Amino acid sequence: MRPSTSHWGAFSAEVTGGRLRVVPHPADPAPSPLLGNLAAALDHPTRVTRPAVRRGWLEDGPGPDERRGRDEFVEVPWDEVLDRLAAELDRVRGEHGSQAIFGGSYGWASAGRFHHAQSQLHRFLTTIGGYTSSRESYSNGTSTVLLPHVVGDAHAVLRQASSWPTIAEHTELIVAFGGVPEKNVFVTPGGVTEHGTPGHLARLGARVALVSPLRDDLASTVDARWYPIRPATDTALMLGLAHTLVVEGLHDRDFLARYCVGYATFERYLLDTGKDARWASGITGIPAADIVALAREMAAHRTLVTVTWSLQRIEHGEQPVWAGITLAAMLGQIGLPGGGFGHGYGSMGDVGDTGPEVRTPYLPRGVNPVKEFIPVARIADLLLHPGAAYDYNGEVRRYPDTRLVYWAGGNPFHHHQDLNRLRRAFTRPDTVVVHEPFWTATARHADVVLPVTTTLEREDLGSGRRDTHLIAMHRIAEPAGQARDDYAIFAGLAARLGVAASFTEGRSPREWLEHLYEGWRLSSGAPPFAEFWSAGELRLPPGPTHHTLLADFRADPVAHPLKTPSGRIEITSAVVAGFGYDDCPGHPVWLPPRESGPLCLIANQPHTRLHSQLDGGDVSRAGKVAGREAIRLNPSDAEARGIVTGDVVRVFNKRGACLAGAVLDDALRPGVVQLPTGAWFDPVENHPTGPLCAHGNPNVLTADIPSSRLSQGCAGQHAAVEIERFEGPVPEVTALQPPHFTPR
Repeated sequence: MRPSTSHWGAFSAEVTGGRLRVVPHPADPAPSPLLGNLAAALDHPTRVTRPAVRRGWLEDGPGPDERRGRDEFVEVPWDEVLDRLAAELDRVRGEHGSQAIFGGSYGWASAGRFHHAQSQLHRFLTTIGGYTSSRESYSNGTSTVLLPHVVGDAHAVLRQASSWPTIAEHTELIVAFGGVPEKNVFVTPGGVTEHGTPGHLARLGARVALVSPLRDDLASTVDARWYPIRPATDTALMLGLAHTLVVEGLHDRDFLARYCVGYATFERYLLDTGKDARWASGITGIPAADIVALAREMAAHRTLVTVTWSLQRIEHGEQPVWAGITLAAMLGQIGLPGGGFGHGYGSMGDVGDTGPEVRTPYLPRGVNPVKEFIPVARIADLLLHPGAAYDYNGEVRRYPDTRLVYWAGGNPFHHHQDLNRLRRAFTRPDTVVVHEPFWTATARHADVVLPVTTTLEREDLGSGRRDTHLIAMHRIAEPAGQARDDYAIFAGLAARLGVAASFTEGRSPREWLEHLYEGWRLSSGAPPFAEFWSAGELRLPPGPTHHTLLADFRADPVAHPLKTPSGRIEITSAVVAGFGYDDCPGHPVWLPPRESGPLCLIANQPHTRLHSQLDGGDVSRAGKVAGREAIRLNPSDAEARGIVTGDVVRVFNKRGACLAGAVLDDALRPGVVQLPTGAWFDPVENHPTGPLCAHGNPNVLTADIPSSRLSQGCAGQHAAVEIERFEGPVPEVTALQPPHFTPR
């Protein structure tokens, strides 16, 4: 048994009898069930085992091509594909400039810090002259732009939240907008060796007001009252609660005067536009009497207002975050133990964690000389509209003319919205290059597909944010087929482009691990590398068990001002107001979504895998219904459509359709259906009903629109849809099979 780690936890493993055996780390009190997906990683039929080139690109050369995603592949030798790729990189740089290369990577490919695909790709592209990059994330990209305007620092809110022990000891009421979904707390970038959040939730003494269309957005063991709100109306409920606090004199005027700016403007908006409980009830579906009672209860107790990341992954996603902070400020408990505001509890495993906040060894990426970037969720716009102007955080920017997309570590055909539009966008570049262990939809839409190892097939250093351990990730299995690690591929390209010394610095992967570790340990007091590697792990110094967000600011706002223009919480931001965005004014407001329909689809994170990773794994496949992703419906909605559990259903709107397996569940509010993200996109070509995914990827239905002009964040959490029983021959699911290859 050899040690390793993953984004969902540390483990030891061995290959025995041709099968991978995995044992969770002995110190983990709540190991993730996602470890059960690992067994399929080594020899799944979709492993990319040899370099492959799309036939059209191989025969006709680079250029826009509508056959991309539909063409056959030809397997070619490593030396030939690296020669061709190096020549293409050189051509694009020479003819169009380095900004014409988009370095796409989302960072989830590995928990290892050296073989971190995003770092490897960006280091290589920086070494050869630079690239157009992306900023923010699909998960919380809206909040990371907004929070600096409101509280001065996104990092403090997202990474230094009030700790769970503090909440357990002091909080009397948690008002959880979006809940605290336990399925998400098993995951943190880099891994969680000791999953503590499930235990904290089990021991929680506070009462919880669960505000969500889904009852299981909170563990059933937690003392809670469910407020089954209509999706995307949380801001309206917050405004109704705030209005009640004002008219009943329950808000803390002293706190608002000393620690905040712009409250008077917000209060005038509340009162002048009549955002009372009755108004909020008509929008949210929550009875007005319940809204008033909840506001009074919040004012009478030590209350923590929490907002999940899911609520900012919608159109106007800035508003629930901003309104939640404002509501907490009106209660006057920000900076008090157990009170105030939280963002992301239940969205990631390290929110509220007590582990150390220590940066462990990492691979330097260098300084990118190209200053062009896009917000991460605007990839289709980048490819479809070169030169077009767009707003972003007070700037007017233009999309560069992208000729080569280089993707290593990530699957945009999982993360992105309106996948039929993304397919069109992927036909526009001259060349698309993908590093992948598996034949995902992104690989199938590439021109050059290079087989890379999984974390099980190489050595690395692994540790998550606030993790308790640094893990020596030993190689557990030999590489599949001709797979190479990203570093070896980039080293080969760097040699062909004359920059090998700058990229590799003359080190092998093992030498890099020793170099990074030894440089880090000089300031950490850790043992030498050989001792660490033999032990398999290093326990890191413990972090503080008790922490309260913005406690120093509350104690002395003059000595510890926020990084906002005023140094205080900006309930109204003059800066944001000055941008003049009608979809994100200068203070929290109610802005209704543009789309509505018979049913609201919630496209949230799955409980059977991390994003789309290892969709062919045992745990992920066990959650399928009729071989497709399961979609949950309220029994009343199913009965009205003649649908029963186990039916294959067609979920559709004007953007496209997908097939899914029906599951009836009264834990959803009527009018709401839930289809998790991550089923590998499986388009059925030329289907009579129109564009169709056979496997159940909800992003064929979600709209590729930004949350607002402020953040340009992802708005893929919801979609207006209709559902019907699928009639006729059911298309086969082919996403978990390899593509078609032809000889040269």
